[in-house]
Amino acid sequence: MLDTVQQFFRQAFAEPDASRQREVTPELAVAALLSEVLRADYNVDDREIAVLRDVLSRQFSLSPEAVERLMAEARGEVEQAVDHFQYVSLLNEHYTYAQRVELVAAMWRLAYADDELAALEEHRIRRLADLLYVTHSDFIRTKLDVQTERG
Repeated sequence: MLDTVQQFFRQAFAEPDASRQREVTPELAVAALLSEVLRADYNVDDREIAVLRDVLSRQFSLSPEAVERLMAEARGEVEQAVDHFQYVSLLNEHYTYAQRVELVAAMWRLAYADDELAALEEHRIRRLADLLYVTHSDFIRTKLDVQTERG
């Protein structure tokens, strides 16, 4: 009986099996952060989904099927994530500053896709830009650039 109890505690406090954990790739990290912006205002519009598809397709040269898989995986990740640390730390490590600024611009494009910017979307982008170490001036510049693109 003592062996059974010891075995239970060994399993309960053991490191999770690495084969069961998903590896977070830069593609998944980008898709997850964009998904966070997408759902920030609790209203997902078809135009926002179309922009997300377009951004992922162009940035990573993915087929439509691969984009759909990535979006589904990102949606699942975001729903289970406690914070954004694993995503932003990976991107801070592997992306240049210019790439992180372009990611913030993509967030703005996504937020404006439904022709209105919710305060929750702006707040989420600000928070993610801070975590990505994007300066406030680049945060504002990308917002203004996207507004100009949209007319």
